[in-house]
Amino acid sequence: MTDPPGHAAVELPEGSWWDWDVIAWQPGEFRLAAGHDLTYHHGLEPVFTDPLLVTCPAFFHDPVFRAPSADEALAVARQLGERPLVAFEADAGGPGPVSCLVAAERLDIVQGTVLHYRRADAAPGRRYAPWVRREG
Repeated sequence: MTDPPGHAAVELPEGSWWDWDVIAWQPGEFRLAAGHDLTYHHGLEPVFTDPLLVTCPAFFHDPVFRAPSADEALAVARQLGERPLVAFEADAGGPGPVSCLVAAERLDIVQGTVLHYRRADAAPGRRYAPWVRREG
């Protein structure tokens, strides 16, 4: 999935995407990891290119993606101009769900197993999380 409409809900591929974590936030890219348990690996990465606004916790559970409200879209447009916008509600461990927004130029959904630890017997080409040391 690439380039979702600016004001539509994101549709994720089938899977168990309960745990979510921010795994990279650098100039030009905001990357999330999702899976049923992020202890050893994840299987889904929403990658936001050129993010201009991010309001979400670093770790959350069970997001429900939705179209941004008219008020959210207007507030972002006033501050940043018209931007594609992703909105969702998520469990961040508090008394109720938290509302989250991401305004970015592009969204790509990357699916495939990404290991969170080094494995000597991993197949060539295996993907590792950014923090995993790959040598020695």
